[in-house]
Amino acid sequence: MYKIFIDGSAGTTGLRIRERLADRPELELMILPEELRKDTAARAEMLNNCDISFLCLPDAAAIEAVSLITNPDTVVIDTSTAHRTADGWTYGMPELTGLREQIKTATRIANPGCHASGFIALVRPLVELGILGADSTLSCFSLTGYSGGGKKMIAEYESADRDPLLDAPRIYALPQAHKHLPEMAKLCGLDKEPVFSPIVASYYSGMEVSVTVTRDMISCSLDDIRTAYKDYYKSGLIRYDDSTESGFISAAAFSGRDDMIVAAFGNDDRITLISRFDNLGKGASGAAIQNMNIRLGLDEATGLVI
Repeated sequence: MYKIFIDGSAGTTGLRIRERLADRPELELMILPEELRKDTAARAEMLNNCDISFLCLPDAAAIEAVSLITNPDTVVIDTSTAHRTADGWTYGMPELTGLREQIKTATRIANPGCHASGFIALVRPLVELGILGADSTLSCFSLTGYSGGGKKMIAEYESADRDPLLDAPRIYALPQAHKHLPEMAKLCGLDKEPVFSPIVASYYSGMEVSVTVTRDMISCSLDDIRTAYKDYYKSGLIRYDDSTESGFISAAAFSGRDDMIVAAFGNDDRITLISRFDNLGKGASGAAIQNMNIRLGLDEATGLVI
């Protein structure tokens, strides 16, 4: 039986991981009493006596948690932003070339960001295959349910007397300094960060990321891009699927699921690349559990909804 500790189990991602692992017979959840949740010595004991530790903490607290670990066998899956571009950490997106094999033996795994997951899934294969240049200036829009904002935002949207402005989609991160930008550029091999506009809307969960490209930016046709995605995503929890809902693309279509679909629409002159998934699933807890499964040698879809 594998011992699992979730440091930060009171947050949205931590709670969801805990709920989804609770009934798995091959796992033993190590629970820290509420009164010791912020006790450094108690946390250190848990961190050094588990097989897998999920860090569901703010960045500074995640860095502190790693510093408390002296056991070389403790595997850390960090869901914060703190280590996604750090040396010595494996990026937890096994569908990307070479990363599944690294995850199998890694002791430090950085779970991808939600918006970043959708962008990287669309752009990384095209740069890797030489279809899209590393010097490309890209524009990305990402639509998310309000659960991505954590407990405070969930409470705001679910309040009986909420602000009427929350009824409409809202763009945020206007200064172009969103915390996912560094991993979006690095993992895609881009020379510069994309122009990124995240949008939160009045539904609970689900994410839709879109990137636009034009003929002068790519070295192939729309059909070639579709074929490239189909060939690239032959294993794992990402696949190509360009079906629509009567010509519409809903950002909530994958709510409650742990997989992702990518697609390409348009024509050879103007192409829209779109990924759809759940910001709490493949964008957070589902990806973390997938990484845990791979690291423990289990089927990566164990306990997931696909």
